Amino acid sequence: MSRMIDSFAQSVYLNRNYRFWFFQVMGWSAFSLATFLSITLVDGNLSWPHIGHIGLSATLGMLATWPLRSIYHATFDIPLWRRILIAIVALIVLCFVWTLLRILVFAWIVGEDPIWGEFNYWFFGSLSIFLSWTALYYGINYYELLTLEHQKLLRESALKSEEKMRRFRAEASARDAQLRMLRYQLTPHFLFNTLNAINALVSLKENEKAQEMLRLLSDFLRRSLEHDGIDTVCFEQELQSLQLYLNIEKVRFEDRLQLEFAIDPAARPALVPYLLLQPVVENSMKYAIAASKEGGVVRIVAEVADGQLHLQVSDTGSDDGSAASDHGRGVGLSNTLNRLRTLYDESFTFVTEEIQPSGLAVRITIPFQTVPLSRVNAGAAL
Repeated sequence: MSRMIDSFAQSVYLNRNYRFWFFQVMGWSAFSLATFLSITLVDGNLSWPHIGHIGLSATLGMLATWPLRSIYHATFDIPLWRRILIAIVALIVLCFVWTLLRILVFAWIVGEDPIWGEFNYWFFGSLSIFLSWTALYYGINYYELLTLEHQKLLRESALKSEEKMRRFRAEASARDAQLRMLRYQLTPHFLFNTLNAINALVSLKENEKAQEMLRLLSDFLRRSLEHDGIDTVCFEQELQSLQLYLNIEKVRFEDRLQLEFAIDPAARPALVPYLLLQPVVENSMKYAIAASKEGGVVRIVAEVADGQLHLQVSDTGSDDGSAASDHGRGVGLSNTLNRLRTLYDESFTFVTEEIQPSGLAVRITIPFQTVPLSRVNAGAAL
């Protein structure tokens, strides 16, 4: 039974003709009930002729207002003053016809002569009913139009949101792919330099150093593979990964490599891209420490100020005193710059500055974002 009711309600909701006749039947039924309660029942005239006259009047009213639907529908889009004029003429004519039919039907049912003397009273009563019908008709139609327009806007909004989400997912996928590509560029570049150093040690028959570098390289690569190409880690973990790399370089350069750290404790929980500093430090190894007979100093600074994480890697340069620019220093710095641009758009700074008499300082500023302290590994303090 409930399924039949649901099916009927769905049919009425979807079909304009069904909706019109449903409201017609309900409206004129309400008119019949109101007439019965307010006139027939109050006057105590419960004879079947009077009750039958009410039902026939409602049926005739339903038929008389049927043409109004077509007239109002046909004039819905014309200028307002013309629509009002046509509606007034149609109402007067159809009210006259309905009043005439009601009087004749009443006379026929009751078996008396038509009461033409009350025609004006019946006519104005009919006119008020037809005006109410007109107000309901336009009210329902405007409500349906507003509902349809609202549904249309919702559909358009949903389509725009879906399109925006698809575009966002596509941009996110492209961004992630770009980050992975940039991130994975580091490993071959680092491996090439490290394996060359190991090869040089083997050629010099420094097998113990070569074996130590291979072990440290294995540790570094194992840790590196634990992170996806787009991972961010807390700065404490970044320092630990950097230390693994520096251990390899320590074996290679021994006392020629001097390291200095100035790490603000507030910076340790900060989120940073994984292996952000490694290519910058590697750049110093290649163009400063390896290019200087006496080696040199690499200094790493991290501090928090004004809601920003400030990082700096500086070196003492090469023997000839030159401090190559980021263009001259190779792919490490350009790769880091591209990663930062992909991750942070315009909300970062990346500056290279020559140091007198020689050397280069790389300064990086990114938004300061933290992870819970429980995630910060307080392991090797640098």
